[in-house]
Amino acid sequence: MTDEQRNPSQTNLSPDTEKGFPSASPQDEGHAIDEGGANEPQHAGGVLGESQPGKALDTSDDDLPPIYSIYSLWEKRLIVLAASFSAFFSPLTAQIYLPALNALAEEFRVSNAQINLTVTTYMIFQGITPMFIGGFADTAGRRPAYAFCFIVYIAANIGLALSKNYASLLVIRCLQSAGSSTTVALCQAVVADIITSADRGQYIGITAIPVILAPSVGPVLGGVLSQYLGWRWIFWFLTIAASVNFILMLFFYPETCRRIVGDGSVRAHPIYRTVWQMIKDSYRRRQKTREALTRTSSTRSQKPPSLHIKAPNPLASLKLLFHKELSVLLGYSAVVFAGFYAIVTAMPSELAALYGYDNLQIGLMYLPSAGGSLAAAFIAGPAINANYRRHAARLGMQVDKQRQADLSKFPIERARLEVGMPMLALCVAVVVAWGWAIQFAAHVAVLCVLQFLLGMSLVGFNNTVNVLIVDIYPGKAGAAVAANNLTRCLVGAAATAVIVPMTNALGAGGAYTLIGGLYVVFLPGMFIVMRRGMRWRAELKAREEEKERRKAEP
Repeated sequence: MTDEQRNPSQTNLSPDTEKGFPSASPQDEGHAIDEGGANEPQHAGGVLGESQPGKALDTSDDDLPPIYSIYSLWEKRLIVLAASFSAFFSPLTAQIYLPALNALAEEFRVSNAQINLTVTTYMIFQGITPMFIGGFADTAGRRPAYAFCFIVYIAANIGLALSKNYASLLVIRCLQSAGSSTTVALCQAVVADIITSADRGQYIGITAIPVILAPSVGPVLGGVLSQYLGWRWIFWFLTIAASVNFILMLFFYPETCRRIVGDGSVRAHPIYRTVWQMIKDSYRRRQKTREALTRTSSTRSQKPPSLHIKAPNPLASLKLLFHKELSVLLGYSAVVFAGFYAIVTAMPSELAALYGYDNLQIGLMYLPSAGGSLAAAFIAGPAINANYRRHAARLGMQVDKQRQADLSKFPIERARLEVGMPMLALCVAVVVAWGWAIQFAAHVAVLCVLQFLLGMSLVGFNNTVNVLIVDIYPGKAGAAVAANNLTRCLVGAAATAVIVPMTNALGAGGAYTLIGGLYVVFLPGMFIVMRRGMRWRAELKAREEEKERRKAEP
């Protein structure tokens, strides 16, 4: 243990400087080091049996691995909330645009089919772009990826607000999708960076909220803006909101990629540092002598990593699709989400035809699913963590939220999916019930209850799958989530295209019963994952180790 760890007040650089958050007072200096020191040894943690990239802190006991992340509880919450808000722009942009379609068709004198093409191209780029940027973020860092996304997104929104013809609208809409779509994958990658498997369920639940909440509030917000201010103000609103978010991220949002900053304490290349970190460093350089700075830098565990930014490689995500376990998980998750896309796509025409609702009333009917998604975040997250602890206790494993346990011998698939299966059963029942409620024009209260249950069950199941994906690929979370996004968008696009012909041919009851039947038909895949997932992970790890060994050979 270094002298600085025994007496944190003597250190010259606050760990808060590395985090990107302001420190409350001089007495807080060395806070992160205390977490791994003698005062609080239970905070020490890391990946058991694995080396930590960029490890910067020692523990009070040599046999304990370093802590997984130096961030405090509330700092973790703020980081995940900020990432979730950034991820909100992707699904929000897709939905806020819909109420203005008729106005856009009239403005540019094109058919509804041509205007709908701007929705189709948006979904295509929403599925493809994360394959490039997700893998890029895993190697080059989260902040460069966020910067690229928001610069492109803000510029695209300005271009859309100033569009003069249909061609520019179609092209710039693709750029808008390219800028916003990767934020969802980045959000879940950030959770993998700073949260251990023992505590991951609760935080992944937070990240899933934007995906479900946006379809609920987007149409309402878009309808209000287009009706009272004009359709161009939809894009001006997105420009302003994204700009404010981007500025806050530049100033305060820290780099979390473990390849770059390790547990969060490693001083990275200036491109990864927040404005707040640079201001604090500048202040300290003016206050401290050269000798003090030299002594402090010698106590850091290693030199900061140099800047290595590689070109985006979409094959990183495509290759993951051929892994047995991930292919089954993503395929089934995409089928489940197809039912959700089918319901929300057909709702406007169904509600208008059966109940005579206008655009605002239709938009309000999406709100119950938002309430259900919020409920799922508070129900599924703690349940996922509790089931993890139950399996750990059964195996005699000690659970520490500050340590990332070695999951190679742990049935993580069973621990996660045991929580998701009841949610999935509820989702099947709700999808089928929704179809028959629409067919028989049930009371609107019934539809609201079903929407609430749909949001809760879908997000609950989605949370378990997302947590499991991050558990399986902690070092490739961006690429894995991007692959998940691709399958969902492609299958979702197909569902939106066929749901209207299906309801016309089979009736709403028959169409949604068929979708529920598909859930049941493909369900054995989940049980196969629960049974064979650990073996598949071991085989994959052995192949990767063999590949690395061959690369190392002369």
